[in-house]
Amino acid sequence: MNEDRGTPDVVVIGAGIVGASCAYFAAHAGLRVCVVDRGPIAGGTTGAGEGNLLVSDKEPGPELELALLSSGLWRDLGDVQVAGRTVADVIELEAKGGLVVASSDATMASLASLAEQQRAAGVEAVPVPAGDLPRHEPNLARDLAGGYLYPQDMQLQPMLGAAVLLRLARAAGATVCPGEAVTGILRSGDRVTGVRTAARDLPAGAVVNAAGTWAGEIAALAGAHVPVAPRRGFILVTEPLPRVVRHKVYFADYVADVASDSATLQASPVVEGTRSGTVLIGATRERVGFDRTWSPEAVRVLAAGAMRLFPFLGDVAVLRAYRGFRPYCPDHLPVIGADPRAPGLWHACGHEGAGIGLSAGTGKLVAQGLCDGPTDLPLHPFRPERFEALPA
Repeated sequence: MNEDRGTPDVVVIGAGIVGASCAYFAAHAGLRVCVVDRGPIAGGTTGAGEGNLLVSDKEPGPELELALLSSGLWRDLGDVQVAGRTVADVIELEAKGGLVVASSDATMASLASLAEQQRAAGVEAVPVPAGDLPRHEPNLARDLAGGYLYPQDMQLQPMLGAAVLLRLARAAGATVCPGEAVTGILRSGDRVTGVRTAARDLPAGAVVNAAGTWAGEIAALAGAHVPVAPRRGFILVTEPLPRVVRHKVYFADYVADVASDSATLQASPVVEGTRSGTVLIGATRERVGFDRTWSPEAVRVLAAGAMRLFPFLGDVAVLRAYRGFRPYCPDHLPVIGADPRAPGLWHACGHEGAGIGLSAGTGKLVAQGLCDGPTDLPLHPFRPERFEALPA
């Protein structure tokens, strides 16, 4: 940890990948930064993620614009050197591309319509007729109607991503304090002037709420309503295999599941290989609070869906399954920017399952705002006060 340089310009609450990104960009903008987290680095949603950096699953609009911004930033970050290696090598950043497939002609027509809209927004989307699917994925099921290839989709190891961003932030003067829970918000009148932890009062010029699924609780400490709720998801990990899955592959139905408001179990398989040879199979979604109960139904549905995509998986052993909680917002947009209800409080939360891919863009936008500069994208669609009409 670097030596304290006095009162920080900004305290970031949360050492997941979104908080790490905020810290990185703020520190490299010249701000004095302190990161606090009640647990370890990447101990929440980040540590239970697949590492998706997707543009393929987003309709045109603010979230897709943020995803495209983030994609470019992650590519640039990949070239940065850390301890004699590139960031891309350290965090296992892979530009593997995504392959979205359709199970019927009707679904293929809907996918083609979405792809056309995405291309108009700057996304690369290449049609793949059914007969060409085996050329891209030789082990894919043979009864599919076709698909679209998305070369911009990438993957990284999320825990390594958060750790490296924080290492680079520390190199720029930031301090990182894991295991320090925020218990209160310091105020001077209406203005937020820092945080109270179990160990100390920590004054700061601004506070960034990047607390993931607990972001609503942090906002409430400052008297602001931000309706972030946990959405549970399971992921399966297979035994190590040769390179049997080349891309991130999923059914087009996944896009609808991500956008669903249902609290009940939603499951569309997303299958991808990793550098270590394991295959990741995700992901389910259900709103059950912070209930960590094991769900045989969720695991069964995941496995069945994965075998529908790749029949060979029926003969592959699952080594383990893990689960985590995504920070869900009712309108499926993250919360980014200054909170006018509590001046001095900024939010960088509510990304649900897209936080890994949107983290770099979120961090840069927050840092630009903290420095009173122009932002690369308008923050208005992500404004925290947009939920004022919703019940607390």
